[in-house]
Amino acid sequence: MFPERVARTTLPKARGGDSKGLPRRKKSSRLDAYLNRNNSKATAEILSTHTAALFKAAVQRAAELLRAGELVALPTETVYGLAANALDARAVAKIFSAKGRPAHNPIIVHVAGLDMARRCVADWPATAEQLAQAFWPGPLTMVLPRSPEVPDIVTAGGPTVGVRWPSHPFIQAVIRECGFPLAAPSANPANRVSPTNAGHVRQGLGDKVRLIIDGGQSQVGIESTVLDLTVTPPRVLRPGMIHAESLAAAIPEFGVRVLPDGSPGECGVKEKEEGVLRSPGRLPRHYSPKGKLKVLSWRDEAELRAQVSSFKFQTGQAHIIAHTVIPAGLDWKRVSVIPHDAEAFARAIYAELHQGDEVGAELILVEALPDTSEWQAIADRLKRAAA
Repeated sequence: MFPERVARTTLPKARGGDSKGLPRRKKSSRLDAYLNRNNSKATAEILSTHTAALFKAAVQRAAELLRAGELVALPTETVYGLAANALDARAVAKIFSAKGRPAHNPIIVHVAGLDMARRCVADWPATAEQLAQAFWPGPLTMVLPRSPEVPDIVTAGGPTVGVRWPSHPFIQAVIRECGFPLAAPSANPANRVSPTNAGHVRQGLGDKVRLIIDGGQSQVGIESTVLDLTVTPPRVLRPGMIHAESLAAAIPEFGVRVLPDGSPGECGVKEKEEGVLRSPGRLPRHYSPKGKLKVLSWRDEAELRAQVSSFKFQTGQAHIIAHTVIPAGLDWKRVSVIPHDAEAFARAIYAELHQGDEVGAELILVEALPDTSEWQAIADRLKRAAA
């Protein structure tokens, strides 16, 4: 069972499950003093994890704060998440406040193990089991009917919940230490570029979160694939680096379809009927840097310069992110080169958008991507960032 502190929202044990929460520890005097400080403008505490001792201490510190209903920024393999106890509505409300997140945008629940996942949902179909065996832990979120114990605020009042078992060892260890699942959207102000390292979190939310865990650079680099299993066939609501073809191969008897924005598919109809989103990452504008972002093709630097001029910007205002046709001029604000490889590009693109913000670029031009399935998730993020 989950710890006594959340007994009012304790989930029923799944059949055959044996997962148990750890006993609640008493608050340390250090934690009491920390929570009692007036820290509305305080700089977040940042803890490293690069040795076994530091890792263990950071897990314990994060769990203390999460048990106390506070927010902690944690690394995952996709992006850094702003975590709270998913069963504590007041704690989750702090996520919305810190991020300035709209209330109709649901939050993914992160678990550590299949037993905890089953206890967060009202139904665990065979498709979920097959997909979990194939892709968990990893960057796949499954949308399923929610357990009544998951607070409305997590699901934006909707009947479904997105559940994911992340593969990053730190967030796994924290969830196990806490004994409850974590609600954890990206640790950045709403609509801004997602963070892929602790520095990004500090720049965006450093005065709104008590603790940031430095777990290094995120290795996937963009948010998880979200698959809705409440419709037949299952549909991808948000593309990620686990592609639709890979999902379909894991459940060949059902097939998988990608749901384009604005399509009249069953998921879209249900979202309209319910008046809520089934997944984060569905808003038209998202993942945006401060500068104006455009995705363009150019045959050479002369054509690139002409396009910058047509937008009424100077080259010194423009940050170029290229993978194939690289400008050589020295008068650009910044020129970044990312390998022409989808996985490498995904790992690097958010960091480059953050760099554009840091150097004050007013225009960010990203070289157009190949129109193939492995690039689809990156293209989705850039489309929304440019909206």
